[in-house]
Amino acid sequence: MGAANATAKRAGIGAFIGSTIEWFDFYIYGTASALVFDKVFFPELDGAIGTLVAFATFWVGFLARPLGGIIFGHIGDRLGRKKTLVITLLLMGISTTLIGVLPGYATIGIAAPILLVVIRMIQGIGLGGEWGGSVLIASEHAPKGKSILYGAFAQQGSPVGNTLSTVSFLAISQLPDAAFVSWGWRIPFLASALLVVVGLFIRLKVTESPAMAGLIEAKKVAKLPLTEVLRNHPMLIVLGIGACTIGLSATYFKSTFALSWATSDIGFSRSSFLTIILVANITQILVQPWGAVIVTKMTSWRRAVSIMLLPELILMPLMFLLISTGDYASAMVGVVVATVPHCLYYAALAGMLASRFPAHVRYTGISLCYQLCGTLLGGTTPIVGQFLLNLTGSITAVIVFAVFQVLLTLGCMLALLKRPNYDERAEEPAPAAAAVTR
Repeated sequence: MGAANATAKRAGIGAFIGSTIEWFDFYIYGTASALVFDKVFFPELDGAIGTLVAFATFWVGFLARPLGGIIFGHIGDRLGRKKTLVITLLLMGISTTLIGVLPGYATIGIAAPILLVVIRMIQGIGLGGEWGGSVLIASEHAPKGKSILYGAFAQQGSPVGNTLSTVSFLAISQLPDAAFVSWGWRIPFLASALLVVVGLFIRLKVTESPAMAGLIEAKKVAKLPLTEVLRNHPMLIVLGIGACTIGLSATYFKSTFALSWATSDIGFSRSSFLTIILVANITQILVQPWGAVIVTKMTSWRRAVSIMLLPELILMPLMFLLISTGDYASAMVGVVVATVPHCLYYAALAGMLASRFPAHVRYTGISLCYQLCGTLLGGTTPIVGQFLLNLTGSITAVIVFAVFQVLLTLGCMLALLKRPNYDERAEEPAPAAAAVTR
């Protein structure tokens, strides 16, 4: 029992560190697209249009993520979680470092934005395969009844990666504007190479998950996981996409859209609003794990989800209104308080989603849900937000969009939790046979 618990903790820590590195790589692109990419790669486009195009390249990473989920979900459901996670970490690290050495438009002309988009797509493919594997390598190693708690190890990588991204840009934002645009923004991208070495060292020490090892030993792996999950569990995919929405988009409302809006239109300096985001990220790191604790302790997961998400219907609009005042303290309070509901939910999201898919298609199933949500809803948040702001000239339309995303998340997760629980580590017994959940 002691050896099993030690293995489970090692898997959880490995999932946390690996996902932190991968999310750091992904988030630094979002911050750079808000602050500098319009000047480096799209200098011919001025003002809000240049920012919109920079956000479009940000979304390209989300466009590629479902492809990564399909490719690496197939590998993960057939060959194992561990092998897949080593590949995704290398793919993300190499592509992020390449962005750090990519010449700008002034040096190589139109080739610069084209190469940026291509590398961003490769980065998206890597992250598309990373998330599902990190969640499963942790949750499938978990002691009985603690799969949601261990799945939260992987979820914790997102706010920590975001915090590291914000800290790095907060530091280099102290540079003069010319130095920041010329070379300063490249430092976080180049630092990724060192982080990947650390991540590989830890990830190679993690063993294959018991659920996957059992499937391989019994020769019960799915031949075509994508085909099987789409044929037998289509409604799980639809509901899972909706259930992931605010867990993904809330970060991009704050770290990408609001950062650009606050610094371009409201009058905040780069460093002041990055500090606000940093405090919100630290709040998320401290508060988020309690979401997994709440769901694990409560007898009704559906009630726990309602308790966590309903306050966001008030706090998300309040955040935008307080930012619009231009007052630093008010904006700080708005962003930090609005962070609490969705970060509690995000901690438990991975384990709840994974519990609804049978083990032999679980990697593919949860990856499709999460990554398609990122493409269709999460990754489009800065683009849609900026479009609505440009169109109406008012933040009200953006607020309505945010409230819609909260309601969509709540409704879909409540419906998803009515479906059978296939979690081998849950206290309640798993169903005897894999039902077709249409």
